[in-house]
Amino acid sequence: MLHRLSQHYVGGAWVAPLGRARMAVENPATGASLGDLALGNGDDAHRAVMAARGAFDGFSAWALADRVALLEALFAAYTARFDEIARAMSTEMGAPITAAREAQAWAGQIHLETTIQAARDFHWEEQRGATRILREAIGVCALITPWNWPMNQIVCKVAPALAAGCTMVLKPSELAPLSALLFAELCDQAGVPPGVFNLVQGTGADVGAVLTAHPQVDMVSFTGSTRAGVAVAQSAAPTVKRVAQELGGKSANIILPGADLAAAVAAGTLACFGNTGQSCDAPTRMFVPMDKMADAMDAAKAAADTVVIGDPTDPAVTMGPLISGTQWDKVQGLIATGITEGATLAAGGLGRPDGINMGWFVRPTVFGHVTHEMTIAREEIFGPVLSIIGYENVDHAVTMANDTVYGLAAYASGPHGAARAVARRLRAGQVNINGPDWDTFAPFGGYKQSGNGREYADWGIHDFCEIKALVGYGS
Repeated sequence: MLHRLSQHYVGGAWVAPLGRARMAVENPATGASLGDLALGNGDDAHRAVMAARGAFDGFSAWALADRVALLEALFAAYTARFDEIARAMSTEMGAPITAAREAQAWAGQIHLETTIQAARDFHWEEQRGATRILREAIGVCALITPWNWPMNQIVCKVAPALAAGCTMVLKPSELAPLSALLFAELCDQAGVPPGVFNLVQGTGADVGAVLTAHPQVDMVSFTGSTRAGVAVAQSAAPTVKRVAQELGGKSANIILPGADLAAAVAAGTLACFGNTGQSCDAPTRMFVPMDKMADAMDAAKAAADTVVIGDPTDPAVTMGPLISGTQWDKVQGLIATGITEGATLAAGGLGRPDGINMGWFVRPTVFGHVTHEMTIAREEIFGPVLSIIGYENVDHAVTMANDTVYGLAAYASGPHGAARAVARRLRAGQVNINGPDWDTFAPFGGYKQSGNGREYADWGIHDFCEIKALVGYGS
């Protein structure tokens, strides 16, 4: 895959970039160079958009059965190269190889599977009296994806776009380019027609901004930080294109009276630390009864002590590095702020883990006695840092949980009836009750500054469709 770093995929062919900029790509676990990535520019973005525009009329006219067959071919290609996909993500963003297989690569596979089923069951047309309602492809789509769950985010945009009959340009994060290059190979292998799927590598400033503002782009689907999401929306506004966004989070995890405290704290702690804390829906704010603070801190420390940090190629390792030195510096700064502001350090802290002197590894960190006003309780850290906050009663917990600019996900643990009641009160797009299995048919997206629109299965297909009413069509 490294030989593709110097190429983009446009119009069904691997092409040399029009821009000359290059960026070193590193393995975050070792700091070793993986090669130089060819960064696109505005001309590269324009070329890809026009390839997608040229392919739209033909592809959008495909019958549903043919679009589903194409997705099935893509699923087969993905499955055949599953281990290669997992290794690519482990290399580019430091995911432990077991998690890369069981979570990162699996996520892309399951999104393809659920989108295929959703496309078959989707209400593409319906009759309402004498009016026929159609759901049609919205057009050319710009898909901008992050580095933290590379294949998850690529597939949960590309798959519904293909299902709807859209054409697209993918701009993945320049920090994790390998999985996107591999996915472009899969699209080529599966027989995606020229121009339907295009890949341009590059930065948000040089490629993303051109895509979002481009008059021939009809829709933007963006996943990333809230700050970047604001810029995307502003760039897209003059052309009044649709913008779907999945942005940042600071998810609350309310552990209710009557919960098995030790089990709930342990599960919440490890969920916060998953993917080295680099998940927008990570349960980073844990709310516990005031009189259970000491017990919660002990249980969280015990869970943190079970984390195995080290070489991501080792199947026994459960936590890899952060993505970059920039992210490492940010996380270190916020840990230092937590200490300065008076939170109690229960586990972890500053610096690299003992015995590790290279790579962007951090210590899984737990703070107790965190107050709702502290920086670590307010800002998205995007690292393995848990804040435990005490509450006086359930109303107090819910009020604090909702007092945030974010609203992507939330969690509630305790007696099922009480947990369901609290879940209804939480202002978040997805609330997880008592540690359920991941449901890829459930809508995923945020309230407030965590975004708009929803992804996964039929919910994702909706965002790639326009709705047309044929009034007087007849019964």
